[in-house]
Amino acid sequence: MEHISEVRDELREPARALRQMIPDVLQGYAQMHRAVMSDGALSVAHKELVALAIAATRECDGCVGSHARGAARSGATREQVAEAMGVVIMMNGGPGTVWGPRALRSFDEALAERTD
Repeated sequence: MEHISEVRDELREPARALRQMIPDVLQGYAQMHRAVMSDGALSVAHKELVALAIAATRECDGCVGSHARGAARSGATREQVAEAMGVVIMMNGGPGTVWGPRALRSFDEALAERTD
C-alpha cells in the first residue's frame, strides 16, 4: 500500500474525470456521506472508526486513507484505531494482520498532516 498522500495524488485526476462523466452519481454519494458522517447516537469519530475497520477489511487503500484522515480529524485516538484494528484481525484473520497495521500507519500519517 502506498502512503496516504501518494494514493490521493494517484487518484486525483482520474477522480476528477469520473466526476465530470457521472456527476449525479458522485453528488448522491457525497450527499449520503454527509448524512451518515454526522453526530448522532454514534459520534463522527466512532463512525470513522467503523468505516476504517471496514476499509481495512475490504483492503481498499483509498478508503483506508480517507477514513484514517477522517478518524484523525474527528478526534479518534491512536489507541481507538489500534482496538478497531484488533476487531479487523479477529474478523479477518491473516489479512487483518496486514491491513490493520496499514490502517494504523495511515492514521499516523493523517495525524502528522494535522500537526505539521
